[in-house]
Amino acid sequence: MDVKALFKKGIEQQLLDVDDYIFTPKQYEMRVEDGDLKCILNSDGSVNIFYSKEGITDVRAAARKHPFTTFDTELHHGIYDDVIEDLIDSVNEIINSHSKYFRINKVLPMTAALDGDTVITEADKD
Repeated sequence: MDVKALFKKGIEQQLLDVDDYIFTPKQYEMRVEDGDLKCILNSDGSVNIFYSKEGITDVRAAARKHPFTTFDTELHHGIYDDVIEDLIDSVNEIINSHSKYFRINKVLPMTAALDGDTVITEADKD
């Protein structure tokens, strides 16, 4: 039994436990594929990634992968690229989809439903 290796493994496990650290919150914003991308490092070590495009916003959460590496270095090396690509694809899928119930060309104009003598009260607006 190698006591030195066992001791070293125990120390490494304690050092890599992200829950024991408090991180300085950071936020990075950039423009990607005609949308706004925000990458936020929270003080508990979690990472939130927001993507907004054409009024649609989606968010994903990720855990810190390398607690001893700076957040901007992780972003630079593409650690969260898979999460970002999935997020962008999700927003683009929503933008390109269409509802079978709500269509812009099927909305009736208000003037067709009202005649000249109709009065709308506050109770009628709900």
